[in-house]
Amino acid sequence: MTDQIRKQLAGGPKPTCPDELLGILDQLGIDHTTVKHPPMFTVAQSKKLRITSTCGAYTKNLFLRNKKGLMWLVTCSEDRRLDLPSLAARLQAGRLSFGSADRLMKYLGVTPGAVSPLALINDSIGSVSFVIEEELLRQPMIHLHPLINTQTTRIAIRDLLRFVRHTGHPLLCLPFDASGAVPAAECCATQPLDEATT
Repeated sequence: MTDQIRKQLAGGPKPTCPDELLGILDQLGIDHTTVKHPPMFTVAQSKKLRITSTCGAYTKNLFLRNKKGLMWLVTCSEDRRLDLPSLAARLQAGRLSFGSADRLMKYLGVTPGAVSPLALINDSIGSVSFVIEEELLRQPMIHLHPLINTQTTRIAIRDLLRFVRHTGHPLLCLPFDASGAVPAAECCATQPLDEATT
């Protein structure tokens, strides 16, 4: 990553690098295991190139924005098909669309294919809201790219929640039904997630 790209990050001079991120996990006392692999840009590539343990959740991570420029990072199960209009209605976001690569770099400090909740470490000004699928919280472990799509890091779900809190981002947990929609009863319901949740 060139210095020119790294200086595009909002709220700071440059994004955290993968080694720095893993150091932060160490400082927080979070156990983690990281493996290297060829670049992965899609869920299909992830499945084809997967060399990590089958224990735990694998994710799809969507960087979304609305017309007002508000942004969300949505983390869900890798095979989940999301109904974006339903999600937008539940978030009271208006119409949602995918954020550009430039915007992704500016606010989360990563490139397409490397998006994960671990990138919240780069959003020091809290510009991006974090949404996680309720189903993921039932898994003991989760596999995530540590700011780069040539590595995958496995941590406990409870430790991911602790990491997200460390970044200063509130947690919004939403259920999705079989069609990928958010049930109407859960409209904009934030569920406080604490150590007892996992």
